[in-house]
Amino acid sequence: MKIGIVGNYGNDNNGDEAILLSIIEQLLSTFSIKSKDITVFSNNPAQTAERYGVDSYPLYYKNGNAVKTFIKTYKLNKKYVAAFDLLVIGGGGILMDLYKREAPLYGSYAMMAKRSGTSYVVYGCGAGPLNTSLGKWFINYMCKHADSVSVRDPQSKQLLESIGVKKPVAIIGDPAFTLKREGKVHAAAPRKIGVTAVPYYNANYWPEGNEEKYDAYISSMARNLDNLSAEREVEITFFATKYPQDAAVTKDILAKMTSKENVVIIDRNLPPQDILAITKEQDIVIGTRLHSLILATDTQTPIIAVSYHKKVNDFMQLANLGEYCFSMDAVEHDATLFAAAFSKMAQDWKSTVENTKKVSAHLNQEALKGVSQFQKAVNLK
Repeated sequence: MKIGIVGNYGNDNNGDEAILLSIIEQLLSTFSIKSKDITVFSNNPAQTAERYGVDSYPLYYKNGNAVKTFIKTYKLNKKYVAAFDLLVIGGGGILMDLYKREAPLYGSYAMMAKRSGTSYVVYGCGAGPLNTSLGKWFINYMCKHADSVSVRDPQSKQLLESIGVKKPVAIIGDPAFTLKREGKVHAAAPRKIGVTAVPYYNANYWPEGNEEKYDAYISSMARNLDNLSAEREVEITFFATKYPQDAAVTKDILAKMTSKENVVIIDRNLPPQDILAITKEQDIVIGTRLHSLILATDTQTPIIAVSYHKKVNDFMQLANLGEYCFSMDAVEHDATLFAAAFSKMAQDWKSTVENTKKVSAHLNQEALKGVSQFQKAVNLK
């Protein structure tokens, strides 16, 4: 049996790598296959092959413009897709048209599978934004011909249905929730705080370069962490899920902090297994990156979110943790948010821990429902 996986992999975004690891683990446990029976289309095939023991080919072949790239990718990779028994398109927030290439790129793999008679699933994805006619057409095509469609949150399901997707859409949560780890020993009271930060409005990052907004962001993070340190005896560990971009931001935040004596920056590229180990060591994770929050939940670590993107807020609502989710504007205008959230958690720490365990178990079970999506597609063939 041969299985292919398509997604945003090989970009040193270790949130996406966590999704890939979870999908590979699920496929290995569901079917009688070995790692070499799996092929991943990646932005860095050599790294992906070495890290996971799978076969790997380029996700796309750049060829001037988007149309030429689409055609070349289709021609070169359709022979691999034709040889698969199953193609998994997902997870991650790939059902969008924010960038010109995404919808046509992933849609091309759906076309390869459809025209080759290969079963395929759209698996555990996030949807949106979808604002262009071309983007909506490709996503509709992808969903229409899939053997099953599943997304990670109710908002993604609603968006797909709003653009005309008729195929039943299952909500299974993020595939990375299947990386749940047991055995965490919780402290009697919280002290160790893990923190992730995105390069929000950094000159080289999302959504656009704006020095004034970037400075306001890192300054507000620094003030909130300083206030937390002033009120509580805490140890802060910065870590990155996308390297080196996130590590650079944490250095900028630290430079603006006055309480630096109990702060550590882990300045290295962390694969998902290492991120899980780090979040397991923390008592609370204050995360901006979605998958820092997800992997912390996998290790039963309570979380506080700084929502730089809709997907972060969607996740916190899904986990019934909206009271611990703060917008960028809120963090900028209130330097006491982190300290207040920490105090609320610490006030009844036992209940905080128990609720986190329940959330972790629930989201893990929801994500494991995705296995049936694989089985259904293979059985239909």
